[in-house]
Amino acid sequence: QVQVVESGGGLVRPGDSLRLSCAVSGRAGSRYFMAWFRQTPEKEREFVAAFNWGVDRYGPSVKGRFTISRGDAINTVHLQMNSLRPEDTAVYYCAADDRPYAYYSRNSYDYWGQGTQVTVSS
Repeated sequence: QVQVVESGGGLVRPGDSLRLSCAVSGRAGSRYFMAWFRQTPEKEREFVAAFNWGVDRYGPSVKGRFTISRGDAINTVHLQMNSLRPEDTAVYYCAADDRPYAYYSRNSYDYWGQGTQVTVSS
């Protein structure tokens, strides 16, 4: 059974930074493509960041402020979020799949974490 676990959310002020982490555990020896999405009650789940064949990709609203990186352990990733804005407030989800057909599409990923809340407010 594949499990996806996020951590690191919280309440911060505009302009602050926050780092999210995600770890996938499951079938021994498996490697997963991993991505970050976010969702608010008013919007559909939105692509945030992912690696696509070794190249990091970002949604337009976070490009230049957020950075995705691989962790030291296999199947772990981090999301460094800088210059946070109130509109970044959302539940952030980590997603994983053996081979997503489109890194930016939420429908490409079979495995999801429970989400971690990020709130940016003064």
